[in-house]
Amino acid sequence: MSRASSAREQAAVVPAEPVGQAAPAPDCILTVIVPTFNERANVARVVERLHAVLDGLAWRVIFVDDDSPDGTAEAVKQIAATDPRVQCIRRVRRRGLAGAVVEGVLASASPYVGVIDGDLQHDETLLPKMLEVLRSGQADLVIASRYIDATEVAEGLSPMRSLGSRFANWLGRLVLRQDVSDPVSGFFMARRELVDRVAPRLATEGFKILFDLIASQPEPLRIAELPYSFREREAGGSKLDNRVVVDYLGLLLSKLSGGIVPTRALLFGLVGGSGLVVQLVALKAFLTIETALTQAQHVQATNAQFTLAQFGASVVAMTSNYLINNEITYRDRRQRGLKLLLGYMKFCALCSIGLAANLAVSSMIFQYVPVWWLAGVSGALFAALWNYVSTAAAVW
Repeated sequence: MSRASSAREQAAVVPAEPVGQAAPAPDCILTVIVPTFNERANVARVVERLHAVLDGLAWRVIFVDDDSPDGTAEAVKQIAATDPRVQCIRRVRRRGLAGAVVEGVLASASPYVGVIDGDLQHDETLLPKMLEVLRSGQADLVIASRYIDATEVAEGLSPMRSLGSRFANWLGRLVLRQDVSDPVSGFFMARRELVDRVAPRLATEGFKILFDLIASQPEPLRIAELPYSFREREAGGSKLDNRVVVDYLGLLLSKLSGGIVPTRALLFGLVGGSGLVVQLVALKAFLTIETALTQAQHVQATNAQFTLAQFGASVVAMTSNYLINNEITYRDRRQRGLKLLLGYMKFCALCSIGLAANLAVSSMIFQYVPVWWLAGVSGALFAALWNYVSTAAAVW
């Protein structure tokens, strides 16, 4: 066989490269993570701006989309078909900015990773300067801060959101005990290994990934901050609502406990505390109604009537707990439609077992240690643990 025919045979088995795709950029120094939900109108402009400011650098961008109904993932993939710097991770049945950022970082191989929102409110022109600070060895983490200058005003925030953001920053600094002006910023850059080493400890729900990243480190970080102005959103709508506040408070409490108590468990407990208030209010209402009925019928109230009122109040409290947990504690796994009803039935059944366990444990404790409050607290804690573990597994 001639050398020419042998070469032709070898060439024949080499798969052809996809038409219109160039080879990936070698030695990618920076990966930019963009978590998205319903940002289809913005993704092309995000890519265009990144090309403009990162020209001359080996970089790529990973859009991590939470299965947006507006087709954000499809829009990113259309761009990625002709631009090898662009990648898309579409998350199905998972929701939450923090989890999206973690998945994006873990999917990258670059030594440096940046995080920027997909709504164009962050100033992408700051990215080269952030990378320069990291590569020079001056810091492990660079934060784009809205408040590094006391005279700086975040243009993209309403007065109420600005006040809430400043309060969140103040709380964050108390917990972190580090001099950081904007610990809840969504715009930052870090050495990838910082995320790699604490990834199992990072919360996947909520929005405050930067705060969690700093708080989860075994040793204090060298942090640099650069000022920028928060811009007005150009398209789409804000994803922030009152539930974000609850998520953040849960994260703060979790970090204050040293990470021993998960954020979801704390939120579940807070919702359970609200359920106690709901039950007492409902019980009072039912007893008032029963008293009015017995007086109208000129009969005396019985223990059975109290038991019936207590049962009704318990059902109201369980319903309240279920609906609030579904909207807040498990917002990324929210039940809808028929699943909401089936989940409610499971929740009530499991919490009824928890109630029985509460009575059994408190009675047993009181038998050996006749201290009423100790027995009561022990039973309540056991029931709360059962309710949290069982409903997390079976309902959500």
